[in-house]
Amino acid sequence: MKKISFFTLLVVSFSFYAQKDSLNLGDSYADDQIYVSISYSQLNDQPSLISKSSFSYSLSGGFIKDFILNKQGNISFAAGIGYGYDFFNHKLKVEEQNGTTTFSSDNTINSNFYKSHNIEFPIEFRWRTSTANEYSFWRVYTGVKFLYNISNSFQFEDSNSNKFIYKNVSAYDNLQYGLTLSAGYDEFNINIFYGLSSIFKDAQINNENINTKILKFGLIFYFL
Repeated sequence: MKKISFFTLLVVSFSFYAQKDSLNLGDSYADDQIYVSISYSQLNDQPSLISKSSFSYSLSGGFIKDFILNKQGNISFAAGIGYGYDFFNHKLKVEEQNGTTTFSSDNTINSNFYKSHNIEFPIEFRWRTSTANEYSFWRVYTGVKFLYNISNSFQFEDSNSNKFIYKNVSAYDNLQYGLTLSAGYDEFNINIFYGLSSIFKDAQINNENINTKILKFGLIFYFL
């Protein structure tokens, strides 16, 4: 099965580049792509009692379809689907009891992790300097990305080394979204995700609303 899949990928890739090589300047073309990104992440807009998260990261990958908007092919609209994984080393203590999520601040915790798995739906407006036969080019892609959560877990270890894990907590907002920006040259591009929606819904700590959002900045690579 792996050999067949690898062979299929080779055939598709060869067909793609063969088609590109047959294009002439001014021909219509699209820049359909597989994307892979790695980011340094932070929890933004934390409650006043909670300090910033420690080293955290995010990984994502998927496919995005290009729809040309002008004759030159350098302006387009794109939409895609992918998978994203987030790992946060944070300070907010999250617990789930009898279907209710509670939040608190506890400086005695030895470790405190939050992990999530999401389906991504990126939508982009794209500008680039490419042509039908120019494969290395400058690009600026901006848009919005929707995230649908398929799994989340909150884990912490207390001062006695007891571990507590709460999965798919009820206060977690499964549908989130944010602004995106990718810019760079060829496969090497910077990437920013600025979350506009809180990761929790109707959440409070000491009568203060929890409006925690996600901020990511890193690198994104485009293939094909």
